[in-house]
Amino acid sequence: MKAFLILEDGTVFEGKHIGADKDVVSEIVFNTSMAGYTEVFTDPSYAGQSVCMTYPLIGNYGVCLDDMESDKIWVDAVIVRELSHIPSNFRCDMSIQEFLEKYDIPGIEGIDTRKLVRILREKGTMNGFITTNESLKYEDVKDKLHAYTTGDVVSKVSCKEKKFLKGVTDISENGPLSGSASFNEDDYKESLKGDLSKREKKPAIVKELNGKGLKIALLDFGAKRNIAASLASRGCDVTIYPSDTTAEEILKDAPDGIMLSNGPGDPKECTQIIKEIKKLYDSELPIFAICLGHQLMALATGADTFKMKYGHRGGNHPVKDLSNNRVYISSQNHGYVVDMDKLDPNVAKPAFINVNDGTNEGLAYVGKNIFTVQFHPEACPGPQDSSYLFDRFISMIREGGRD
Repeated sequence: MKAFLILEDGTVFEGKHIGADKDVVSEIVFNTSMAGYTEVFTDPSYAGQSVCMTYPLIGNYGVCLDDMESDKIWVDAVIVRELSHIPSNFRCDMSIQEFLEKYDIPGIEGIDTRKLVRILREKGTMNGFITTNESLKYEDVKDKLHAYTTGDVVSKVSCKEKKFLKGVTDISENGPLSGSASFNEDDYKESLKGDLSKREKKPAIVKELNGKGLKIALLDFGAKRNIAASLASRGCDVTIYPSDTTAEEILKDAPDGIMLSNGPGDPKECTQIIKEIKKLYDSELPIFAICLGHQLMALATGADTFKMKYGHRGGNHPVKDLSNNRVYISSQNHGYVVDMDKLDPNVAKPAFINVNDGTNEGLAYVGKNIFTVQFHPEACPGPQDSSYLFDRFISMIREGGRD
């Protein structure tokens, strides 16, 4: 079946329909990751957006449900050059086509994704309409395209009630250390029969339970699973709170540290959340914030944010840690950034910068046990170069040091 992508500027792409048979209007963005599409599609930060994967072949290893970063697909639609309908991977649970149908997500394949990305890079992120209706023209959907906004997506993606994740008590619970995993044929055969407890664990990178005994409060603005898992794998007990939780309720539970998660949408839309974050800032508790949480902390302390032309989305973005001048390859997914020109040096100072375009990638707060990053140290998908930041957060709690 034919499918069409109609952009806000009037450009029309014709391709083939994939996934669920439904129309969708959404913000069109692109991701440069070569792998990790399952994690991308299930990242709550993509709520309200349709994602174009720039790598030309997507789906060759299928979908492993263990790799999901949330309970469902959050992207509005999927745009690819070529979709692999016959995956090959011993961990595969289903094909992408089956995955999209299961969660009622439409998509389009066979378009020139290079041309689409060039348009977005030259003109900036714009809205698009995906349909299988061959009679629809740009004029028919023009008003709908220009009117669309992602709106209040944080409340949509956040958990609805408090949850708890127990920290591991033995390092072996994390699985074999990366590079030391071994294949067990008997366990593999049992996993194929449906015994998921026999499924091979992912290799771990955590070498010590340096967070054992610590209580961490994670404020969920659309948190990826691996944020809580990265803390729990280090021994931390993690309590996950809905986005509308008051600072008073969090502080009443007496956590040792607070994490502010990633999430979707314009940070300036989160006015009430920003007020609560200011209270957490004033509490003197150690705080580590990622992506949207980084932006919200900046807004709560008087800084500003602005929308980027087409954002950073992919697993290959170099960032420099200004504390040691080392460059790390990072996983990123954001369309907004903290405005460095409006940053009060008495409140916060740059901690990371993007090597490609010089935009801010992290802040250290003056006189506070607070640091924030724009990128994703929990990765998934992407490199795990910057996972050491979770250890830095734990050390900050243990030592009580301030920048």
